[in-house]
Amino acid sequence: MEMTTVSGHGPWPGGTRDVLEAQLTVLDDLAALPTGVGVVPFLVQLSGRGPGADAVGRTGAMLAEMPVELGPHGWKLADADGVDERRAHGLLREDLGALAVAAHGHSGPLAVEVVGPWTLAAELWSARGDRVLSDVGARADLTLALAEAVRAHVADVRTQVPGAEVVVQLAEPLLGQVHAGVLPSFSGYSRLRAVAGPDVVDGLRPVVDAAHDAGATVVVHLGATWVGVPPVALAGADAVGLDLAALGRGGGNGQGPGGWNERAWELVARATERGVSLWAGLPPARVSQCAGPALGELADLLSVPWRRIGLPAAGLADVTLLGAGAGNGPAGPGDPGRAGLGPPDQHRALLANLGRVAEVVGERADA
Repeated sequence: MEMTTVSGHGPWPGGTRDVLEAQLTVLDDLAALPTGVGVVPFLVQLSGRGPGADAVGRTGAMLAEMPVELGPHGWKLADADGVDERRAHGLLREDLGALAVAAHGHSGPLAVEVVGPWTLAAELWSARGDRVLSDVGARADLTLALAEAVRAHVADVRTQVPGAEVVVQLAEPLLGQVHAGVLPSFSGYSRLRAVAGPDVVDGLRPVVDAAHDAGATVVVHLGATWVGVPPVALAGADAVGLDLAALGRGGGNGQGPGGWNERAWELVARATERGVSLWAGLPPARVSQCAGPALGELADLLSVPWRRIGLPAAGLADVTLLGAGAGNGPAGPGDPGRAGLGPPDQHRALLANLGRVAEVVGERADA
């Protein structure tokens, strides 16, 4: 029987540097969710440990034959391996070792997050120039290197947790800016050229294919970048992740009162009809001193537009809920505001609330 599922992504949990404790906490908290709620445990990201523990550094260190190091703007390609990359490698080994202990005997889905090819090309700088994104040849090399890195990472995770059914989560929060051509150049006086839709698909597909070849399923997280839904579907991903609270922010683009964004939900509906599942990012619940957390509002954030766009209620059972407030997309080495540094109890409460929201959504799926 299908059931609404709960998982997490981004820097998580905050406020601790003990990776084993964090990994055990996530697995225990997910296991404690109500019966009838599906769970996808995930490899934690403790970005607060500093450079190399952040998403971009962690992913960059996975790239075979493409060394990285810290530069004035953040992570950049390097001429040779150095101390920055060795630190990132060491932190990732520590994370996988903690996962092996915490998830001993685990059998079933297990999610790991990697920065996607377009966001990585936008975040990484060339050794002596602009963003990798600005060089067509360099970004093609980066995509192929990332594809091999994902393949190897899936194998490493399976070595640590033999019963894992690996889910690769590709973080692509900058895909919309890449497509729109709004990212600033190194000088800041110009914008990098927009990348056409077909090229976006071509950049995603090798990484998606590599994960599939390794026996993993693939979710591409777009954050609020709903315009990226069609390329994700065309690239062959199994699911698309969107932060639902962000879909209706700002003016234009078909957005209406109450956060309703008809165009975004039309794209979700089309993707769903193609067999692409939705991983729905939900914000922390509003808390009232009298009534407690407003969990019904979070369920409405998903189920109301789902039904309004004409999708069948039963399809809500295929949705995975994510704690979008725990960190969205790559946190840079010097960006503590995006490094998931909140108190661990906030993250634990978010997971517990998601479990209760999943119960409500599951009931609506059965209605």
